[in-house]
Amino acid sequence: MQKSLLLGVEAIAQGAIDAGMSGVYAYPGTPSTEIAEYIQHSKLANERKIHSEWSANEKTAMETALGMSYAGKRTMVCMKHVGLNVAADCFMNAAITGSNGGMIVTIADDPSMHSSQNEQDSRVYAKFAMIPILEPSNQQEAYDMTRFGFELSEAFGTPVMMRITTRLAHSRAGVTPVTDIVAENEMSLPKDKQQFILLPGIARKRYKLLLSNQEKFEAASAESPFNQYTDGADKSLGVIACGLAYNYLMENYPNGDCPFPVLKVSQYPLPRKMIQKITSECDKVLVLEEGYPVVEEMLKGYLEKEAVIGRLDGTLSRDGELTPDMVAVALGFEVEEGMAIPDLVSARPPALCVGCSHHDVYKALNEVIAEYGEGRVFSDIGCYTLGALPPYRAINACVDMGASITMAKGAADAGLIPSVAMIGDSTFTHSGMTGLLDAINENSPITVIISDNESISMTGGQKSSAKGKLEDICAGLGVHPDHIHVFTSLPKKHEQVKDIIRKECDYQGVSVIIPRRICVQKNVRDQKIKKALKAKAAAKA
Repeated sequence: MQKSLLLGVEAIAQGAIDAGMSGVYAYPGTPSTEIAEYIQHSKLANERKIHSEWSANEKTAMETALGMSYAGKRTMVCMKHVGLNVAADCFMNAAITGSNGGMIVTIADDPSMHSSQNEQDSRVYAKFAMIPILEPSNQQEAYDMTRFGFELSEAFGTPVMMRITTRLAHSRAGVTPVTDIVAENEMSLPKDKQQFILLPGIARKRYKLLLSNQEKFEAASAESPFNQYTDGADKSLGVIACGLAYNYLMENYPNGDCPFPVLKVSQYPLPRKMIQKITSECDKVLVLEEGYPVVEEMLKGYLEKEAVIGRLDGTLSRDGELTPDMVAVALGFEVEEGMAIPDLVSARPPALCVGCSHHDVYKALNEVIAEYGEGRVFSDIGCYTLGALPPYRAINACVDMGASITMAKGAADAGLIPSVAMIGDSTFTHSGMTGLLDAINENSPITVIISDNESISMTGGQKSSAKGKLEDICAGLGVHPDHIHVFTSLPKKHEQVKDIIRKECDYQGVSVIIPRRICVQKNVRDQKIKKALKAKAAAKA
């Protein structure tokens, strides 16, 4: 095909379109803005109805993209490096949940702070999250890597970071697109129904899976066409060039006649054998990288590998807390094993309190959702997350504060209709309002249940900033008054609650249901306080 003269960000956008992406979620920020803008103005993207509306912030963008991935579609979330700080909660947890449809997190770093507050290097975040990184060295590679990134994500069931910097983002070069444009994925729910529910018991298993995948990620880097080792006759120096830095290196050797061995790194984790080869054969190694000395610091670890023991070599457990006994074993001391924990006092799963209003909501919700098919309820952080456990098993996702609404929206964007968000009153005002605004701006067909127990119950019953404000907030954001329902949550209203949920699930727009009843534990505490105050007043009288 004919070459197109594209910015690096435009090459990524076109690569995503050609790779069968169903939605891009982003908040504008230089140098990442033009990725979403290019897709918004793309004729092919508009014909295919690829989602490209702006999100309210980076956090909601990340969560909504994860919701689309949950539903089996390919999705991309884009932001500048400081935006990743806003999205970090979901970003880190998404490494634990993994992905279903291919998911690329594109981060544009800004070395020298051309339009930013800092020079933050997003590779540190990806290393922190332990997910693969792709770092293109030119515009053609940016296009090719985007297509490859979706395949890599789906092969390993993990989000993949695409890291670019300002110069690549905003410089142009010829890009040859492929002729075999990929069709969008069909909608498909995760095979593991608990994959996206990060209750501690499930999250621990998912974290072990992430750890076990590290060797696979490294093997993929070793075989990647984007990592290349070029031998050289002069072994006095070896050069490791990362991403765009490879271009800078080769500009000094326009004929491609660099006399030194060169390792081009554009896919992470670092290709261990190539690293070992260049460090063992060369007297010195020059590391060229934009941003922090990430590889340079890691290189010292490779060179001193045999002298370092700890969690990487298995001397200490890679996951879980350290204990005095674990340290003792690492030091060579003998440790006496204690008796096994009796079943009578073994760990038992938590459960909703007897009399909790969430019981009534889940009973009605389960009966209604059964009419539409499973896999449609996105929950949030709070007591109601326990709806994932028996006897209800009512929710299908719980990722971070506020993610219920945005994931439901992303799943609805992917075609999962109806999608239901389950969120508490305090979580809604913490992080749910911006997600609801995104849904309202696009009139998304989602049903939001704000289960209002008038306190921050899970953390001890602190005062909720949402008390007495929920209806006004929802109406103020733009939810139609006819689709805001408030009622006292009681067992005797079971059929009425079912009718409301069913009606709003059938509504092709945003609806909010607010079942309200004070937390039973808070109510007990409040009554004790009232009783004590009354007794004190009587004593004074």
